[in-house]
Amino acid sequence: MRAVVCSELGGPEKLALKEIDSPVVGPGQVKLAVHAASFNFLDTLIIRGLYQDRPDLPFVPGAEAAGRVLELGEGVTHLKPGQPAIALAGTGAFAEELVTDARRVLPIPEGFSMKVAASLATAYGTSHYALAQQARLKSGDTLLVLGAAGGVGLAAVELGKLMGATVIAAASSREKLDAAREAGASEFINYAEEDLKTRVKEITGGKGVDVVYDPVGAEMAIPAIRSLAWGGRYLVIGFAGGSIPELPLNLLLLKGASAVGVFWGAWVQRDPAGAAASFRQLMAWLASGELRPNIRECYRLEEFEKGFISLQSRKAVGKIVLTVAAEAKD
Repeated sequence: MRAVVCSELGGPEKLALKEIDSPVVGPGQVKLAVHAASFNFLDTLIIRGLYQDRPDLPFVPGAEAAGRVLELGEGVTHLKPGQPAIALAGTGAFAEELVTDARRVLPIPEGFSMKVAASLATAYGTSHYALAQQARLKSGDTLLVLGAAGGVGLAAVELGKLMGATVIAAASSREKLDAAREAGASEFINYAEEDLKTRVKEITGGKGVDVVYDPVGAEMAIPAIRSLAWGGRYLVIGFAGGSIPELPLNLLLLKGASAVGVFWGAWVQRDPAGAAASFRQLMAWLASGELRPNIRECYRLEEFEKGFISLQSRKAVGKIVLTVAAEAKD
């Protein structure tokens, strides 16, 4: 089978599309024929050895995929061969076939778009877990989303609006803020041109925001924390800005606020029943048309490097998808 292989840590230029052996299914595992896979920021980190999980070399990158079940390992009963499913694999998705823990594979409805399904798990799963579980977001709250035009950012905007929050989108260009507007944001901050804390104060009448969703980190973190209202929750999603900030704990104390880590991948492993319930809710919202994943770029498997370059540029809006099989191209 064909797969993108990481044999040496580094940028996407270190990766290669190769013919490798089909992976073998063990007890409690599932083999999936991959139809589509999507890029996530963690993919750019894991190929450089900068992510929390560091697989042994060589490995196939790609955190999530959608396709059809090829084979079930001993003890797997919630799936059937030929059934469409999504795999929250962590690695292995940028290939024609993958094998992963059965607890990380969830069925999807027959006829559902494979490209949409492949775009769902990490971005929407992370954002739903962050907002519903970790932040306890409720109707009437004010939510500030940093990096609001990226994959997880747009998902957070959509979900925040759907959950009844007033959403303030913050991003670095008008094009990105336009995408956030389409996703449901009602207030906007271009932090390439405006001071984040000053604009939040203006928008909220000095109150501040109830929840900050921060996948950026770097220089955005401290002004975002300073923008919290009393009892606010600062969600640590990731560090797309390139550096891990040192948080001023005195600000949390003075605001009665909390900083909450959001490690969705670990939650999926530790609470598979909770993750499955979250996924069912997301699928219901998708089926009703209340969620509409923003897929802006699609590449064939052999064009994988273009996807990595687009994601690393920090200019990408929405999700970037690899199409692997014909069914995903509809």
